[in-house]
Amino acid sequence: MTKLDRRMLVQLVLSGLGVAAIAVPAFAHHGWSWAEGEQTTLQGSIRQISMAPPHPMLMVAVADGKVWQVDLGNPNQTERSGFRGDTAKPGDAITVLGNRHLDKSKLHMKAVRITIGGNNYDMYPERIRTN
Repeated sequence: MTKLDRRMLVQLVLSGLGVAAIAVPAFAHHGWSWAEGEQTTLQGSIRQISMAPPHPMLMVAVADGKVWQVDLGNPNQTERSGFRGDTAKPGDAITVLGNRHLDKSKLHMKAVRITIGGNNYDMYPERIRTN
């Protein structure tokens, strides 16, 4: 192998590692690997609504005073569910069905359905388990 071939090989390997370093965290964030398989219900009141990409999210205050981050679907999924930034307001009661973060120290979950004022907004209808 010539010196030029080695240099090109090193550059190719380093480029591949750079792409992997960027892609793996993005893939992990957008998947479900960080969340429990079991679904749980969270009840509280909306403290804050953010419709900003990559995922709209809510901050939800619960009875014990703690505030949870609830990730909704991507912007298109969230809109298809019928939920928009003006659908609810801070102070509204909410029930969230979703998957909690594997790290119990994080008050964070991914919603499959949110219910506000008796209306269901299904972010991931194919993932809803009602048992």
